[in-house]
Amino acid sequence: MTKLNLLLLCGGGGAEHDISLVSAQYIESQLAKLPRVKVHKVEITPNGWHLDDGMRCHLDTDGMLCSKVEHTPIHYVVPCFHGFPGETGDIQSLLEVTGLPYLGCGPEGSQICFNKITSKLWFDALGIPNTPYVFMTDQGQQNQAKAAVFFAEHQAVFVKAASQGSSVGCYRVTDSEQLHARIADAFTFSDQVLIEKAIKPRELEVAAFQISDEIIVTRPGEISCPEGSFYTFEEKYSDDSHSNTHIEALDLSEEQVTTIRAYAHQAFKQLRLKDMARIDFFLTQDNEILVNEINTFPGMTPISMFPKLVEHHGLAFHEYLASCITHATGRRVN
Repeated sequence: MTKLNLLLLCGGGGAEHDISLVSAQYIESQLAKLPRVKVHKVEITPNGWHLDDGMRCHLDTDGMLCSKVEHTPIHYVVPCFHGFPGETGDIQSLLEVTGLPYLGCGPEGSQICFNKITSKLWFDALGIPNTPYVFMTDQGQQNQAKAAVFFAEHQAVFVKAASQGSSVGCYRVTDSEQLHARIADAFTFSDQVLIEKAIKPRELEVAAFQISDEIIVTRPGEISCPEGSFYTFEEKYSDDSHSNTHIEALDLSEEQVTTIRAYAHQAFKQLRLKDMARIDFFLTQDNEILVNEINTFPGMTPISMFPKLVEHHGLAFHEYLASCITHATGRRVN
């Protein structure tokens, strides 16, 4: 039986490098259930690309994975990155040049969604409600004054690095004396900073994914954080997390569920996303539904919501991966 050579890329060398490795382990365990797939895992670090045995390698523009001992033709790529260079669209641009099919969104959709400012501008253009905000492109006097006015209006805000994931560079500010310091902190992670009104919502998430050309949006799950906290990097991934995940949010009306799924479907389609996205929403105390953000390569750890939501929808995760691979390559892998 001739196997499909699948390149599993992970790491990236950024702030979310280690979480990418955990997600890659889970994906590799799911790919192991596909008998016609041979996985070649490569970790990208600041010192280059490395195979599991530590040997250096690279991907040629003709789609060959090359090391000093072997050249392997690659048929499909899974770019498993949180943050740079996957969710930023960089690795997808490389794969577009090679002509290799790959899992996940393309360069443009990835870049738009990874930048919290450009994604909110798109939400505004599409008429999808989202949290009130201002943004800063530098720390000049005019932008600092704008931030101060916004804080005075809302009294509690989130200051966020515009181009980071997993709540990296994200700070809740309730004291005006902390505002400028937290803005400066956020600018260490990104060239642009978003400031949003802080609200006390229910945090809801849906998985949006494709089977062939059909866009499917699951019913929303829910993240419950401890009182007075938010879903930080540590709460998402630490063994000591006090947050709870609920695979299906309770006490939602069917009208609310329908609205959330419609907004998610519209965003996925209009931003020309592909294969997968986790789309996060807020439900305010006034029952207002607001889109929060789109994650174009959601967490794939054993406790992550995206694979759980897909499976709760009725599709085993390895079957979902098989569908994506077969649709892109024309080759059956299970």
